[in-house]
Amino acid sequence: MAPPSTTTVAGRDLAHPAREEIRLEQVLHALADPLRLAVVRTLAASPDELSCSVFELPVSKSTSTHHFRVLRESGVIAQVYRGTAKMNALRRADLDAIFPGLLDGVLAAAAVEAERLTTD
Repeated sequence: MAPPSTTTVAGRDLAHPAREEIRLEQVLHALADPLRLAVVRTLAASPDELSCSVFELPVSKSTSTHHFRVLRESGVIAQVYRGTAKMNALRRADLDAIFPGLLDGVLAAAAVEAERLTTD
């Protein structure tokens, strides 16, 4: 899913960087937070878009909104409104094209860490 720079729905603008505007330091910053990484892992495991309500994050709604915004503005996810739901999709094709292997490496490392932390 490669969204335009801005998607306008019912007067709401959702800013997305174009593929050529995605920067490594912003992607790494977005992925460095454990909650945002959990969102990305969930999206990577799903063949479909997921609404924000699917994610049970242990934070307030405003903090959750902040995390999704960081992911969107860094170019890691795309968000679109479908009715009243905000749907989320991983921008895998864009990330793989710009930073080959980065997303797969991060997801593999996160899986190893999750396993390690559950067995300790």
